[in-house]
Amino acid sequence: MHATQQALDLARIQFAFTISFHIVFPALSIGLASFIAVLEGAWLKTRQPVYKELCLFWSKVFAVAFGMGVVSGVVMSYEFGTNWGGFSSFAGSITGPLLAYEVMTAFFLEAGFLGIMLFGWNKVGPKAHFGATLMVAIGTLISTFWILASNSWMQTPRGFRIEGDHVVPVSWFQIIFNPSFPYRLTHMAIAAFIVAGLLVAASGAYHLLKGRRDPAIKKMFSMSLWLLLVLTPVQAVVGDQHGLNTREYQPAKIAAIEGLWDTEKGGTALNLFGIPDMEAETTKYAVSIPHLGSLILTHSWDGEIRGLKSFPKEDRPNSTIVFWSFRIMAGLGVLMILLSAAGFVLRRKNKLFESKMFQRFVLVMGPSGFISLLAGWVTTEAGRQPWVVYGVMRTAQAVSPVTAQQVGVTLLVFVVVYTLVFGTGIYYLLKLLRTGPALPGTITHAPRMDDDNHTARRPLSAATHSIEGA
Repeated sequence: MHATQQALDLARIQFAFTISFHIVFPALSIGLASFIAVLEGAWLKTRQPVYKELCLFWSKVFAVAFGMGVVSGVVMSYEFGTNWGGFSSFAGSITGPLLAYEVMTAFFLEAGFLGIMLFGWNKVGPKAHFGATLMVAIGTLISTFWILASNSWMQTPRGFRIEGDHVVPVSWFQIIFNPSFPYRLTHMAIAAFIVAGLLVAASGAYHLLKGRRDPAIKKMFSMSLWLLLVLTPVQAVVGDQHGLNTREYQPAKIAAIEGLWDTEKGGTALNLFGIPDMEAETTKYAVSIPHLGSLILTHSWDGEIRGLKSFPKEDRPNSTIVFWSFRIMAGLGVLMILLSAAGFVLRRKNKLFESKMFQRFVLVMGPSGFISLLAGWVTTEAGRQPWVVYGVMRTAQAVSPVTAQQVGVTLLVFVVVYTLVFGTGIYYLLKLLRTGPALPGTITHAPRMDDDNHTARRPLSAATHSIEGA
């Protein structure tokens, strides 16, 4: 039994490790694809060179992120078979088709038009090229739709029946549009745009601090801050609605997030900080505000929220983890709203491009989108435990009959390989961002892949900079 538990724990760590590497790249790709489409549309409408310069530059960053996202995503599909055979056998009749729909409708769309977007500037007309860019952007959003449909079904399963040792789909409409799907899809899509917006803003801040004041730097800095000004408060509203939905369908997750052990009558306090202790069944050193939990989670002064003690011990998520992962996500979200508001105030005072203190703040906040994204996914997935399909199949039932040694060895290999491969990719990505858009007066041209009579064979070919340092 102990060896089986070790294999399960290692399999969970391995999947958490690989998906954490993976999720940041698609999120960046989703946001950048739409940003590039907006830039190209603005260039077609105005013919201002600054938009094309930015479009070409961010296309290089997109190519690197897209390439690393594809590579890291392939690994996880194999993990379903090697480490999670029980889950694949039980729920494959639902998750398999949903992932297949993602490949057929989204990945093929992206792959079909990606080459034109990256290398077709000198091959097709401007409108045809813009159409290809739109198709890639739409493809990333369709991919988000299907992936979130599959994951949301695991959170709030509907539209199925169990026959023997596997599920059988009954209503695909209920499967796809399950109760948590609209909230999770909206929350994730907005998060992807915020991730990209913060990266673009941080890149602009870096070059402003280095003394660049050319139109391309100012334009991307300004555009990203407008995006954040609109989306960060909207994300807070969507997150609130998502929380209400989670309280209805996954009350144990909400109790774990809040570090709430006892069901409080007449109004629930909010634990701002504390250390939940799963063994002692208490939140130590709690700093609480009376009734605030009820106001946030029920929108009423005396709303009742179930405590963790009202659930069997074997059905409780690990409050120690999700309590802090949620607060990291929410805390960074508050800082993002403050950043956006400060940018708006400085813009009104015509000091947006002059305030070095604000630019340093933006630069420091650049990685916060990725951190918040990961913290949100930890909250979602760890908060669902001990279920892999909530209320239907436990995670312990989903693992393959593998040994702890087998999973441990492959985990070690993943750590080494991912550090080398993605470490190099991230280094190159940062090098591109440090280089920035072309300086004014330099010759800017679209990537040509026919100079040596050859055709591009991979997305990373669009990133034409050498990886060696200058």
